[in-house]
Amino acid sequence: MTTQSPPDRRLSHLIFPVALTSLLVLGMVRVVFESLKNKGSLNIVHLLGSHHNRVVRLPIIVSDEEVIPGDCNVFQGKWIWDNVSAPHYTEESCSYLVKQVTCKRNGRTDSKYQNWRWQPSACNLPRFSALKLLEILRNKRLMFVGDSIQRGMFDSMVCLVQSVLEDGKKSLVRIPPRKIFRAEEYNASIEFYWAPFIVESNSDHATNHSVLRRFVKLDSIDNHSKQWEGVDILVFESYVWWMYKPLINATYGSPYKVGEYNVTTAYRLAMETWASWIEKSISPTTQKVFFMSMSPTHLWSWEWEAGTDGNCFSETHPIQKPYWGTGSNLDIMGTIKDVLGKLKINVRLLNITQLSEFRKDGHTSVYGVPDTWNQILYAHILQDYQTS
Repeated sequence: MTTQSPPDRRLSHLIFPVALTSLLVLGMVRVVFESLKNKGSLNIVHLLGSHHNRVVRLPIIVSDEEVIPGDCNVFQGKWIWDNVSAPHYTEESCSYLVKQVTCKRNGRTDSKYQNWRWQPSACNLPRFSALKLLEILRNKRLMFVGDSIQRGMFDSMVCLVQSVLEDGKKSLVRIPPRKIFRAEEYNASIEFYWAPFIVESNSDHATNHSVLRRFVKLDSIDNHSKQWEGVDILVFESYVWWMYKPLINATYGSPYKVGEYNVTTAYRLAMETWASWIEKSISPTTQKVFFMSMSPTHLWSWEWEAGTDGNCFSETHPIQKPYWGTGSNLDIMGTIKDVLGKLKINVRLLNITQLSEFRKDGHTSVYGVPDTWNQILYAHILQDYQTS
């Protein structure tokens, strides 16, 4: 004689496996979205396993807290001491740093310059996430164009992202006038292109150049611009090479004739040549363009401390009062804003001059100052991603 289970017992045998499966699925979904929240996109194959090579990726999540409010000027604020979240890396942890930007290897004894964090007055900058940035850059190119200031920003960005990439899946090659860092798994590149005047000049060789005999072709940009075509995110900068003397040798228009130009006049003509290329060549739906304002020089300590006769050497703290150094040219700043303001293509100004003016202790460190520039750039990239 076979004893039959009561109906409610049979039903419980059916419900339990279904409930257990549902809990497992819900748990997996929670793991997925927690990972998305913390790390950006997630390769689902790594979680669930697969007999195929197909990879499914969920979009990264950019929270509202990570987006700069429209009424917040991130370039207004102050430097605050932070020995918890700063620095993002050390000289020892980033093997890609060249010696000229490694302060400790060059004999600097203090380390406080690593722990100052920029705090905007009206909002917070998002915490930098290398994984989120790399996912946004998947199958894309980010290029910094300019002089050694931009090269420092490139070095900083490479150091900010390289630690999350496995050995063998990242590389740095030098193909003058370019340096190219590749994240193989993401098919993404972070690049630097040497063009100290943006337009063509006799200083365009990446290693063999002299600021003493400057000669600029104010209406020639094609040799450079063909290297910028199709780049997804472009960050331009050009300033200090213009400022060696009040006059500069240059050519403009035809017939070909070298003449002496006032630097501010020559700078405007060069910027207009660059702006013309931007208008003709940039696709605003697929490409983003930024222009970075001048980086300060801090050449004379009497500017921030009356009665002294030095420079930025041995300085260990930021300037804590309103300050604008004589090394930052207001006419050049006005030209930048004027040219960008007339463009039909949206080119955003990274106005880093004032916040960098405070950091008399930041030369020639890659810590803090260029890292902050990149954190601000990252905030804009996140914002673009959320609204796209």
